[in-house]
Amino acid sequence: MTEPARPTDPLFLQARAIKIAVVCCAVVLVGFALWALKRFLEPFILAIFLLLMIDGMARAIIKRAPRLSELAATAIAVVFIVALFGFTIWLTVGNAGDFAAHLPEYTFKLDLMLEDVSARLGLSTTPTSDQLIRQFNPGRYAGAIGKALRNGSEASVLTLIYLGFLLASRRGFEAKAREIFGTSTRRQEANRVFDRIRNGVESYIWVQTVVGAMIAAGSAIVMWAVGLSHIGFWALIIFLANYIPAIGGAIGVLFPAVFGLVELEGWWRAVVLVVAMEAIHFVVNHVVQPRMQGKSLNVDPLVVLLALAFWGALWG
Repeated sequence: MTEPARPTDPLFLQARAIKIAVVCCAVVLVGFALWALKRFLEPFILAIFLLLMIDGMARAIIKRAPRLSELAATAIAVVFIVALFGFTIWLTVGNAGDFAAHLPEYTFKLDLMLEDVSARLGLSTTPTSDQLIRQFNPGRYAGAIGKALRNGSEASVLTLIYLGFLLASRRGFEAKAREIFGTSTRRQEANRVFDRIRNGVESYIWVQTVVGAMIAAGSAIVMWAVGLSHIGFWALIIFLANYIPAIGGAIGVLFPAVFGLVELEGWWRAVVLVVAMEAIHFVVNHVVQPRMQGKSLNVDPLVVLLALAFWGALWG
């Protein structure tokens, strides 16, 4: 009968070092695989995310309308998600055309603002918007923008394809789970983990949706009060940006604030717009959202920031 290895034995220390090295190598290889396959994994993960949204919405519909079948509730949820995406695209395209039509007016106001800033700073020469655009040289970014649009289009198509196959194969999930997890104990544990993940994702979506709607509604009231145009478009941008953890809401309110500097008459309106929208974001994000997260989620904000930094570095 052999004695168990002691923590101070050389063989034990060597085995422990080998185990740590294997784990580190496995983590590095998995990270590299995720980075190398991000073009294919990103649409798949997004499709799973949309599937969880559709599934949660379908279960909510069945809860409020028990007579509906699961297929009908799923169809309603899919139609709602597709209609939401279609509305977003329609609103974006329509406002982009309006922006282009008023571009000369915005350019003139930008030149006046540059003249005012130059006079206040005592500059001998006043730069114009055309000079700034030439110095910026947007042509050098055309290739990167075109590549990003192409990759985004491909990712959107792949996401819809993945989502279609996931919806079609939902009925076979239970049979596949019985084959993968042989015993009932393992199946119960897998179901418990899946339910926890699904409930966590649904709770996060619910919290971010309510918080985003509150920030977008408050910002829309402020934009209407100061006379900013394209309120619906900017409110949609703020609402969608809020789904990015921690920094999304703060970034979303900056877009209409910067646009207000060019469109609004007088500096005071732009200042009021920036201060009021940032105040709304601060109050909702630091008072309302923590209370909602404390009731529905158990997530440390530091973990959220670290996860955001990790996945941002890995997948962009």
